[in-house]
Amino acid sequence: MKFFVAQLETETNTFAAAPTGWGGFEACGIYRGDASVRAPDTTGAFMQAIRSILEADGHCVVEGLCASAEPFGRTVREVYESLREQMLADLRMAMPVDAVQLLLHGAMVADGYDDCEGDLMARVREIIGPDVPFGVELDLHCHFTERMRASADVIIAFKEYPHTDGVDRARELYRILLDMQAGRLRPTTAVFDCKMVGMWHTTREPMAGFVKRLQSFEGHDGVLSVSLGHGFPWGDVPESGAKLWVVTDNDTAKAQRLAEQLGREFWELRALTGGNALALDDALDQALQIDGGPVVLADVADNPGGGATSDSTFILRRLIERGIGNAVIGAFWDLGAIQICKDAGVGAVIDLRVGGKCGPASGAPVDLRVTVRAVVEAHSQSAVAMGVRAPMGTAVWVESAAVPGGLHLLLASVRGQVFGTDAFTGLGLSLADKGLVVVKSSQHFHAEFAPIAKAVLYAATPGAINPDFARIPYVLRDLDYWPRVETITHQKAIS
Repeated sequence: MKFFVAQLETETNTFAAAPTGWGGFEACGIYRGDASVRAPDTTGAFMQAIRSILEADGHCVVEGLCASAEPFGRTVREVYESLREQMLADLRMAMPVDAVQLLLHGAMVADGYDDCEGDLMARVREIIGPDVPFGVELDLHCHFTERMRASADVIIAFKEYPHTDGVDRARELYRILLDMQAGRLRPTTAVFDCKMVGMWHTTREPMAGFVKRLQSFEGHDGVLSVSLGHGFPWGDVPESGAKLWVVTDNDTAKAQRLAEQLGREFWELRALTGGNALALDDALDQALQIDGGPVVLADVADNPGGGATSDSTFILRRLIERGIGNAVIGAFWDLGAIQICKDAGVGAVIDLRVGGKCGPASGAPVDLRVTVRAVVEAHSQSAVAMGVRAPMGTAVWVESAAVPGGLHLLLASVRGQVFGTDAFTGLGLSLADKGLVVVKSSQHFHAEFAPIAKAVLYAATPGAINPDFARIPYVLRDLDYWPRVETITHQKAIS
């Protein structure tokens, strides 16, 4: 068989003021047909994985566009349209193909396009026609739209958060497409709108058990796949929110019944799966009560993986005000501070203004006297559980004696959330002997930081990622959702 595979992904925070432009995609890399070779451990990791799977079974792989950008504001229209047309041109050149398998995010929004993935998928279907098997893998923080469902034969979302199962889902999708092409099955999909907005960590109960329950139905009685799309809370688009969908083998009624059953089960868990972010001082109080360390604290509102600027100073300032030392915090996206540290050189003692540069959600800059401990060009961090490395650009470690025990700050020239412990240790900064490690991330850090942590806590601060889901200022999506509304009448699953 001849498979066309491609990737286009970013997650859009429509409340973020800064747009996602060419620079955002160029920082991660834009590839035309060679990402699996040129970037197999970073942006091209999915391309490399799916190519390996397909070629091991003797199939021909035509690799198209592969492009990703760190989440930020709406994608510039010309950038989205250009990348879309590059992928479609690659597909046209590859025709005829026996199947198409794409990795998309599902929460990409551009100027003039509230549903980039639905727009792209509909255009792919126009090119390949109605009979070519077409499957899409989505991030679980997707907006599952009717246009997506109508365009693809099968859509599968990651099940885990952190996203440790991307290759497993790719393999699952490939097997379904293979059976479709051979005429062994005909996928049908039904979706249930859970009417919920939130962030659900699958590393703890009851979500860990619920994921296992979803998987228990797959591969039995004609059920091909079950996905729970968590939605992306900070994407204000009409079809956002948590949705559960079931793919069956030509059994619409079964797909509808099971989607509604499982969707209602998820709804019943809502009181046990709500937000777990603490007020900042409460989180710090808890951290100080824990003997030993390190305690890992997530700065969820400044997570660049959700579109934040990664330069907020609220936690840094509070650590200084409360005299909490022996602490590490990062990574700050502060290009000016990085350049000053580079010019000063390792070992220099300088006055440095850190953070607070990008807007009100960043807080006010903090002035510190620091010692430059390390400067590393082309730094990167591991996300072992997800099978990738993430670039950090020029990274700087500075230490301040502003509080007893000292504060250690990590600065990085590539805006991105912290995934791996080597974001810090790769600069020579030890974590094992620290009392507190603050990471600008919401949950992807968990896979690698939890094993070294005495405890993991989540702090709510002002920022671009408001964790108060009942008060997100939506304009485009309806306001009939939990937790804004406690009692909701759900509609039947649709197919």
